[in-house]
Amino acid sequence: MIPTRTLGSTGPAVPALGLGCMGMSDLYGPSGRAESIATIHAALEAGVTLLDTGDFYGMGHNEMLIGEALKGRRREDVQISVKFGAQRDPAGNWIGYDARPSAVRTALAYTLRRLGVEYIDVYRPARLDPAVPIEETVGAIADMVKAGYVRHIGLSEVGAETIRRAAAVHPIVDLQIEYSLISRGIEDAILPACRDLGIGVTAYGVLSRGLISGHWSKGKAVQKDFRAVSPRFQGENLDRNLALVDALRGVAGRLSATVAQVAIAWVLARGTDIVPLVGARRRDRLAESLGALDLTLSAGDLAAIEAAVPKGAAAGDRYAPSQMAHLDSERGHG
Repeated sequence: MIPTRTLGSTGPAVPALGLGCMGMSDLYGPSGRAESIATIHAALEAGVTLLDTGDFYGMGHNEMLIGEALKGRRREDVQISVKFGAQRDPAGNWIGYDARPSAVRTALAYTLRRLGVEYIDVYRPARLDPAVPIEETVGAIADMVKAGYVRHIGLSEVGAETIRRAAAVHPIVDLQIEYSLISRGIEDAILPACRDLGIGVTAYGVLSRGLISGHWSKGKAVQKDFRAVSPRFQGENLDRNLALVDALRGVAGRLSATVAQVAIAWVLARGTDIVPLVGARRRDRLAESLGALDLTLSAGDLAAIEAAVPKGAAAGDRYAPSQMAHLDSERGHG
């Protein structure tokens, strides 16, 4: 059985690992429908019952895929986490955010229909909408909680001040944010704020989009792929980051584990209030990720991991500059 963790002080019990489903529909190149559904089924059967998606992943495709995978299953046996608000044009370009109260209600209505469910377990704005106070967005989701369409409210990629303002309106169960061996910015102000307020963290990018999975190599083609524009996958940055992975590979070898398992286990070891989301698109990658739960890291192991990949050692930003500008979580790292 997979151990469980509670999302914050007011949230549900969830498995210690969640499945991030974005890559099954978007941003990382082609993905097969049959294998995607088989992977979701394998996750559920293994006890990974937390599924994370966004209504803009494949412009609704991801929600419909999850809905198809869940047909015939009991709704209460799965927890669905959904992000909304990111706006896209017909070509798939990102064109801003909309988290107005009316947009909250509309997006939720479409999400419920695509997923084929009556409620969402955790609903969250994908980013802070600079034109809408967070209090208004959270207030609108709180109305949907009262109406029974949403069980819990989460946040994504916001800074400490925004987290505090949101939590003053309604209990927040978790912050979804990038956190990995090479993305540790939340440790300065964001993670302490979450802990002060009893808010959990669902950590995405724990393998940094495959960069620290142990499966990435310099010659990999990334056409029509997020990584083609990701600073960490470019030129000298990639060379420096893959050198960190090689150092981590040495530690993993001593632990009789894979690089990915060590990277996931490190995030798991950062606190029982943190739930890593693994973006497995295939059953073999899911099985590898699950192996991280069997890895118990000693203080010496953790020190060796952090010596291999020191804090702040990554070359390049998490996103291209245009996307970094939208991240409330990156404003003064607070």
